[in-house]
Amino acid sequence: MRVRYFAWLRSRLNRAEEAVAPPPGVTTLNGLIDYLATLSPGHAAVFEDRSVIRAAINQVFADLDASVAPGDEVAFFPPVTGG
Repeated sequence: MRVRYFAWLRSRLNRAEEAVAPPPGVTTLNGLIDYLATLSPGHAAVFEDRSVIRAAINQVFADLDASVAPGDEVAFFPPVTGG
């Protein structure tokens, strides 16, 4: 699974993306976030408040209860506003 980070998430993790292989029980974005938070203290800090994070699966906006699969591209970013 390819995980991409944008905006302040990218800055705080000091990476734009990473390849991860979550355990088989990880089937939703919430589960993926739980898994990612175990990777490092930086990951734990970034994912501490899920209310400030939005996600997309294969370039389609998704709720945190959406399903994920091993070949997916998942992106995390802050809420976006227009103007």
